[in-house]
Amino acid sequence: MNTFGRNIRLTTFGESHGKAMGGILDGVPGGVRLDMDAILLAVARRRPGQSSIVSARNEQDIPEILSGVTDDMTTLGTPIGFIVRNTDTRSGDYSGFANMYRPNHADYTYDMRYGLHEPRGGGRASARETVNWVIAGAIASQLPCMEGIDIQARLIAVGGVKGSPEELEEEVRKARDAGDSVGGIVECTISGMPAGIGNPVFGKLHARLAEAMMTINAAKGFEYGDGFAAAASRGSEQADIFTCIEGSVSTLTNHSGGIQGGISNGMPIKFRVAFKPTPTLLRDVPTIDSEGRPCILKGKGRHDPCVAVRAVPVVEAMAALVVCDELIIR
Repeated sequence: MNTFGRNIRLTTFGESHGKAMGGILDGVPGGVRLDMDAILLAVARRRPGQSSIVSARNEQDIPEILSGVTDDMTTLGTPIGFIVRNTDTRSGDYSGFANMYRPNHADYTYDMRYGLHEPRGGGRASARETVNWVIAGAIASQLPCMEGIDIQARLIAVGGVKGSPEELEEEVRKARDAGDSVGGIVECTISGMPAGIGNPVFGKLHARLAEAMMTINAAKGFEYGDGFAAAASRGSEQADIFTCIEGSVSTLTNHSGGIQGGISNGMPIKFRVAFKPTPTLLRDVPTIDSEGRPCILKGKGRHDPCVAVRAVPVVEAMAALVVCDELIIR
């Protein structure tokens, strides 16, 4: 599937080393004046080449809006089409292992699914795809139904380290300098969400968020509220006691993470996404080729030593698409 969403639907295209990435966002109502600067800012936060702890690939990532808006960026109610041209591809970095199965990549599984795979940057399996999601999320965030909703994500852990941004960055540098990579955890908070959003059986709000987050490249785990820690506690410790102050219902604690029974309860929605270490290592790794013969993969190219660093705006974008999709039908 290359389409995400129900009411706000994003269909994307493009490969990591192709001519461009792009998408079509359908279901956007007409008459909304979009802020292009806000879209550019969102894309810039995910752009590679901005520091020594992210991929050195130097893409400018300037979205070109092709349809669905007027000259002053007012939506027409028709599909919004956009592209982002790839300008800094170095396909030669992948020529030496085109027929090798890179461990923890999608090479082998794509072969089994399609009969071939794109070795240059992983093709559609590349995190380059997420630039499309960030553009769509930035547009969705500006729709009237999202007024009062604030979505903020942040990196809270790298490897086993939880600390200041400087301490997390240092852990990434250590992995990079060793020719290795490291995983991380991104936490997201959705504030201003009204109570009563979601579904009680299939399509639960937390299930839709989980689907969106687990779509992100390298995501390995999702938890909301107290998550897995709830399994080590007692019911008396998990009880979110209701209170009503001046007609406003809330809870004294938020172990539920803002969702109960698959429906928002008006408290901030909190969740975390765990990302595995980047599978490409800048060191020799044993593997096999497409004929099943043992070989050595000599890692090279431009890769993020920690995927979670640039995943922060992607988490926000996917959360925005889910929330907008739920709110726009009210």
